[in-house]
Amino acid sequence: MRKLGAGIGAGIAAGTALLAVSSCSLAPHSVARATADPAAATAPVATAPVATAPAAAAMAGIAAAAAVADPATVTAPAQATAATVTITAVGDTMLGSTPDLPPDPGAYLDAVEPVLRGGQIVFGNLEGTLTTVTSGKCGSGSKPRSDCFAFRDPPSYARYLKAAGFTVLNDANNHSFDFGAAGQAQTVRSIHAAGLAQTGLPGEITRVKAGGITVAFVAFAPYPYDASLLGVSAARTLIKQAKREAQLVVVYMHAGAEGAAADHVTGREETYLGEDRGNPEAFAHMAIDAGASLVIASGPHVLRGMQFYRGHLIAYSLGNFAGYGNFSVHDDLTLSGILRVKLSSSGRFEQARLYPVELSRQGHPAPGGGSVAFVSGLSRTDFGRTAARFTSAGLISPPR
Repeated sequence: MRKLGAGIGAGIAAGTALLAVSSCSLAPHSVARATADPAAATAPVATAPVATAPAAAAMAGIAAAAAVADPATVTAPAQATAATVTITAVGDTMLGSTPDLPPDPGAYLDAVEPVLRGGQIVFGNLEGTLTTVTSGKCGSGSKPRSDCFAFRDPPSYARYLKAAGFTVLNDANNHSFDFGAAGQAQTVRSIHAAGLAQTGLPGEITRVKAGGITVAFVAFAPYPYDASLLGVSAARTLIKQAKREAQLVVVYMHAGAEGAAADHVTGREETYLGEDRGNPEAFAHMAIDAGASLVIASGPHVLRGMQFYRGHLIAYSLGNFAGYGNFSVHDDLTLSGILRVKLSSSGRFEQARLYPVELSRQGHPAPGGGSVAFVSGLSRTDFGRTAARFTSAGLISPPR
């Protein structure tokens, strides 16, 4: 795999908490691109910050304002109603890594953009940084270690993700700290400057509004510079707090082992390269017990099965979504997908669909491939009577 666990920054003390609440409303605005789907969410427009984190609670080396700058206003699709909210989600996303960048980054996601834009809220895991910092976990930018992988795109690349339809980007993963506290802070500022919401820092709850429904995002990964999924008690408390502040809670987890051999959910603690990557099934069940209406995940770099627990959908890995030489792409690692879920204002599951996506050898996403059959088979094998059911078109329903 072209992925290694990120090192723990010396300036970050384990257990440090940062409570940061971001807000974003989804309201009518102009269409961002001439090629955009007229029924799709348009690009956000940046507004002034509405929340700040106490200085005493800030993580070392990260400015509190960078973590809480207000995202923006985006348009909900015309077909949506106030009684439901539609969330589109994808897995690990990065448009190359400086200096290896796509020749036309603004068009890199064009093939999948029509499906991507089909939700009021569009969530993706930013598997890397948006920074000009050159010194990080792999050494200096001019002489990086050959056995280490650190991902960074120019800060301006946030606008390409926004133009493709994304409204919320996640930083809870093992590459958000590739360039230390300065790189992480610049990444957060870059996301906000583009008018996008951001989540995943320690103690961070991110609220967005869609069709009058407030949705809180809380994201976790097994690292102290993210909201940690290894501290289960603290994670439970944060999810419960999010539930008090919003009608719906969506939990993301960057959990589980990596690689083509890691496509099964084991029900046990999983490790990779000696790192504890958590027990994804136990964590997901805890999240729903604490108030989450939907749990989505990536990190294994391969698709995993889906399960219903207490009537709520869990997608254990959405795999890699986009890269430009960032990830190993072969065999089952070429399979990806776009998950669209509709929830009621009370958090009840209404409907869902997995749209198959296939990655080129370079990591370029395009519609198609065998993702639906792959996830359906994994779901039946791993979860039996609690497995999500799939039609050949990717429609998802609870077990009978």
